[in-house]
Amino acid sequence: MKQTSKFLGAVLLISGTTIGAGMLALPTITGFGGFFPALFQLFFVWIFMLATAFLYLEANIAYKDETNLISMADRTLGKWGKVVTWIAYLLLMYSLNAAYIAGSAGFFSSFFFSIFKTQMPAWAAPLPLLIFFSIFIYLGSKSADYLNRFLMAGLVITYLILAFFVPNNIDLNLIYHFDFKASFIAVPVIVTSFGYHIIIPTLTTYLDHDKKKLQYAIIVGSIIPLIFYLVWEMITLGIIPLSGADSLTTSYIKGEGGAGPLVVTLTNVLNKPWIAKAATSLTFFTIITSFMGVSLSLTDFLRDGLKIKKSHSGRFIACILTFLPPLIFVYANPRGFMLALQYAAIFVVIILCIMPALMTWTLPKPCKFNSFWGRTLIIAVLVISTYIIAMDIAEEAGLLQKLIAKYVK
Repeated sequence: MKQTSKFLGAVLLISGTTIGAGMLALPTITGFGGFFPALFQLFFVWIFMLATAFLYLEANIAYKDETNLISMADRTLGKWGKVVTWIAYLLLMYSLNAAYIAGSAGFFSSFFFSIFKTQMPAWAAPLPLLIFFSIFIYLGSKSADYLNRFLMAGLVITYLILAFFVPNNIDLNLIYHFDFKASFIAVPVIVTSFGYHIIIPTLTTYLDHDKKKLQYAIIVGSIIPLIFYLVWEMITLGIIPLSGADSLTTSYIKGEGGAGPLVVTLTNVLNKPWIAKAATSLTFFTIITSFMGVSLSLTDFLRDGLKIKKSHSGRFIACILTFLPPLIFVYANPRGFMLALQYAAIFVVIILCIMPALMTWTLPKPCKFNSFWGRTLIIAVLVISTYIIAMDIAEEAGLLQKLIAKYVK
């Protein structure tokens, strides 16, 4: 019974880490291509990221002691792998945490105002997220697992409310919009939306290095977000028009795929205020569950990389190193880390795709990826990863804007 509970917890941690702000960014960026190109891309990226997750797991499970990404890179690739891992991982994780901290401030400010009828000081708004959730991160995987189950329940309930009541308003003409060329601009965002690998080292320890259970947890835990994304895409792309005052294009221009513009647009199109409350709740739960997974992974990464002991003082130091830097960045310049966040797909591909492929390549036999087909898979991962990085660089340089120029005028 205990092992079943742990397996369920692992599945939910993977799902919670995956279903983040990316879910709310997907409709505005995939809307240009349409539902069916998005359907194809989501399936393709899910399979690709599942393959890289198994590579990641293979490199992690090869060592019987408690290892995280730094130790894995050091043992398999040497000093250069360790340096690249440190840089890319910290840039990715701190930028994500800074974005989640900044994004949660609005929710806590609104909640404070609804109770006390006065505005919360701007400096205090980012603190509730850290004060409350850092306690569970400090206590470790088991504590975070139980809290995550509660948060996932809230996410599922609000999601089901929207999924049940909103589809009656779906316009099939909007679903049939098809522009495959324009859909390529969405690839980096879709890849970032499946970045659950960061939680694997934590789960390897949590599930006592049981490889089969870990593989099943990864498959089930990643299928749940895939289903969520597909239904959410059908709802949003089938209700919100691509152009006009309240449209996906307007949301894209206002927020570059942010959650706020999308929620407002969905509310305006349906003209139902309760939709705003359900969508806002969904936004809150997606941010919090992802924040939990990212913070837990970063804490374990720092403990591994800096050889911090699992004592009370060691866990406290790891928590300070996890939360203080992004909090400082949020105070100093709320948009200072947004530049790094824009290139998140590059960091995701380096850390979660390229590095696991290279690490697995160096593993000694009897690693199953030493076979012909195993090597072929690794090479395919490296080629696709290079393509995705090139796509993200091209998008940030403005070279892909011509693909959607007829929509964004």
